[in-house]
Amino acid sequence: MTVASTAHPNHNPAPVTIEARRLDGKTIFITGASSGIGAAAARRFVAEGADVVVGARRIDRLESLVDELTSEGGNALAVHLDVTDEASVAKAVQDTVERFGRLDGAVNNAALSGAGAPIVDTDSDYVRQVFDVNLMGVYFSLKYEIPAMLATGGGSIVNVSSVGGIIGMPNISEYIASKWGVIGMTKSVALEYGGAGVRVNAIAPGSTKTDMYDAWLPTPEAQAKVAAYSPMNQIALPDDMARVALFLLSEESRWTNGTVIAADGGQHVGCF
Repeated sequence: MTVASTAHPNHNPAPVTIEARRLDGKTIFITGASSGIGAAAARRFVAEGADVVVGARRIDRLESLVDELTSEGGNALAVHLDVTDEASVAKAVQDTVERFGRLDGAVNNAALSGAGAPIVDTDSDYVRQVFDVNLMGVYFSLKYEIPAMLATGGGSIVNVSSVGGIIGMPNISEYIASKWGVIGMTKSVALEYGGAGVRVNAIAPGSTKTDMYDAWLPTPEAQAKVAAYSPMNQIALPDDMARVALFLLSEESRWTNGTVIAADGGQHVGCF
């Protein structure tokens, strides 16, 4: 369907076309896809016409997800992926291109939660692991996704940060620092490759009902307390984040680059 434009006639705009499916013909690679936001993104993207490659360490879960997606008529591939291992990331991107011939978009979602302790009580080895997954994992992903996208004219990358990447929170300082790092990397790389056709943006989820969230807050009382940090007084669903990522991967966001969308129900505006 084509919608008439009301722009000034001297601008000579192209007709505005509303696509039935926003990711038709695109191949999207997702890290941390065995559950939560990553799995929800795979389902959402397939429904929008994409071929998807889902990567994570839990290959059994990925294979079940792929079976689900293909049974519904989608095209999907599961790849074993450890984002802390550069060779593993490189191979996953290579497998994506070999299977589907191109890479148009990526959601870099793999993450570990914080230790839940004041900084003086944290285990240094675990803190390094958080940085390896949350920050180095995004670095490795960008390093290999971008050349694959440049080979076919560009693409769009969504890095999953956190509301903790734009504010501070006590007792998870290593997680917060890693997610601030994701945003800094996002903005810098957007400057490096925007002119070549690769857009890089981030989303900053607030409290979202995932396995990680349930492990961090195992009781209904704890979850209710955290939900109250948002003026909406709710916990988001993983698909809420998938919908934001969908926008950033689609042509609807063609002029969005180097930005961070706080998908947190307003938590970051100061409701603690």
